[in-house]
This record gives sequence, structure tokens and C-alpha cells, in this order.
Amino acid sequence: MINDLHHPTPTTAKRQALYGHAGGVIWLTGLSAAGKSSLAMALEKALCARGYVCCVLDGDTLRAGLNANLGFSPEDRHENVRRVAEVAALFAQAGLVCITAVISPYREARAHARQCYAQNFHEVHVAADLSACEYRDPKGLYRKARAGELVDFTGVSAPYEPPLNPEIRIDTGSETLNASLDTLLQYVLHHIPLRA
Repeated sequence: MINDLHHPTPTTAKRQALYGHAGGVIWLTGLSAAGKSSLAMALEKALCARGYVCCVLDGDTLRAGLNANLGFSPEDRHENVRRVAEVAALFAQAGLVCITAVISPYREARAHARQCYAQNFHEVHVAADLSACEYRDPKGLYRKARAGELVDFTGVSAPYEPPLNPEIRIDTGSETLNASLDTLLQYVLHHIPLRA
């Protein structure tokens, strides 16, 4: 049986040559219903169409699998973000552009996420305000939180600490998805360019 641990893996430079771009983490943070997942999926599609190798880590999907054992206490929220950050860093180290869509309400936890892949980490504040998110409320979560049916719900009964110095802020409360995507796409194309 071959032990793969003893075989050399491709270097970062070889991965960049193979994929045509550096690996990176695009970390979307914001309130529930701010548009993080929609923006992440649209960005992935736009980047793939241009030849990027990328993936999306969506908070809801991860909570249904990898993080299914976690609740919404402050400790569990920190652990949720820690796990997502470690997985995102692994994808980025492998040369992919990893786009996360995670509420990640605490600055301290997001700072840890940045440390996991500091060389190419980009914090994106998806900055729809609470009233816009409550108006959208596609899953009825704000309504349930206001009725006391959900505890520790970010923005209602649990805090959200907006980024103080994100790399980019996207106001999905006042912009269309297409306008928000264009702003974010141009940012990524500039900061993680395809190599000729």
C-alpha cells in the first residue's frame, strides 16, 4: 500500500501555474437575509465563467452537515466560524478561490478566520441593514425570532458586530444583486488576477 504522506505535493507556485491564479478566501459576512448566499453563488458562477477554480462554503449547508452538532450560543458560533475558516484555508492552500457565505457575527471570530489564510483573505461586509433583511425574510426567521420562537437570533436577540475595516463593503440593501455582483467581481478580478 502506498503511503501518500511520503509523496511530495505540488508547490504553491505549481498550483498557481496549473489554475492560472492564486488561492484566496473571499469571506462574506452579514445579517441573515442580507444576500450573502445569493451573492456568493453569483460570484462563483461569474468567476468560473472566466476560468477561475473556485468553490462556495455556505453557512446553511455547513450547518446541515459539518457543523450539524453546533447550536447558536456564542461558543458554538465561534466554533462554527473556526471550522469554516479552517476548511476555507485548506481550499485556498490548494489553489482555489474559496467564497464563504457565513453570518459570522463576532469580530474576534472573523479575525481568527483571517489568520487561517492571512496572505490572501478578503473580508466582504454584505451590509443590508436590519430593516431590509426583515422585509426580505425568505425563511420567516425574523418573524419567528420576534415572536420568541427562536432564541439567540443574530440582529434580534443576539448581536452582530459589523466589520470595522473590511476590504470591501457591498450594500445589498440598496443595490440590485447584479450591481452588487459587479462591484464584488471587479474587486476580486483586481486582487486575485488571472495570470497570462
